[in-house]
Amino acid sequence: MLRDITIGQYFPDDTSVHRLDPRTKLIWTLVFITALFMARGVPSYALMLCALVCCVFISRVGARALVGSIKPVLIIICITAILNVFFTRGEVIARLWVLEVTREGLVNAAYMASRLVMLISGTFLLTYTTSPIALTDGIESLLGPLKKLRLPVHELAMMMSIALRFIPTLIEETDKIMSAQKARGADFETGGLVKRAKAMLPILIPLFISAFRRADELAVAMESRCYHGGEGRTRMKKLRMAARDYAALALGAALLALVAIANTLSGA
Repeated sequence: MLRDITIGQYFPDDTSVHRLDPRTKLIWTLVFITALFMARGVPSYALMLCALVCCVFISRVGARALVGSIKPVLIIICITAILNVFFTRGEVIARLWVLEVTREGLVNAAYMASRLVMLISGTFLLTYTTSPIALTDGIESLLGPLKKLRLPVHELAMMMSIALRFIPTLIEETDKIMSAQKARGADFETGGLVKRAKAMLPILIPLFISAFRRADELAVAMESRCYHGGEGRTRMKKLRMAARDYAALALGAALLALVAIANTLSGA
């Protein structure tokens, strides 16, 4: 099951989305999130879904990767939808003991679940189509003005990139530890909540040890290559905006405008 989780992975390809400048993709992700929270009503949500489907189709990432990104937070999405169903006031259409199901609650639950699914899919599409090095360079370039405030921009970008890069590694390590413990007779699927929590201890301890060991090895490798932060550091590939990047940014601005127009026409 853990092998199906694709958070933080990069899928190399030569599509139009992969060739975009990482700064363009970062800005597009922020625009997508802004438009998603602006969306009100079926027309604007339909626009956001069309935009997401087009990006996924062009990037050729695949539905399996998107399902893998949603799987770890599926419980949170379900809980959020349930809370909206039972705790939104409005026209009551059913009663379950002391809980009331309202029409407005069902509508809000559908909108909230759709928003979370599109938010997660659109956000992780960035990591699926951008290498960790390019993502680090893009974040550092966009946060460049903050260097005047003496903020460690390069270090922050590097830490974010390393954290994303280590997620698939730790997931793979967890799967190996669980398989080894199951081969020794460990049971992670039966019993109550307390029993399952205790059964996780043989997984968490070796996982933490492995994570610290990998972090130490990475630090030694970076120091042996004379890494001392971003001061005076040069790049093999310099970031340059091309015509396709400006076209993508224009499409992002158009998406914001269309969502605002759809909200106005639907009276939301």
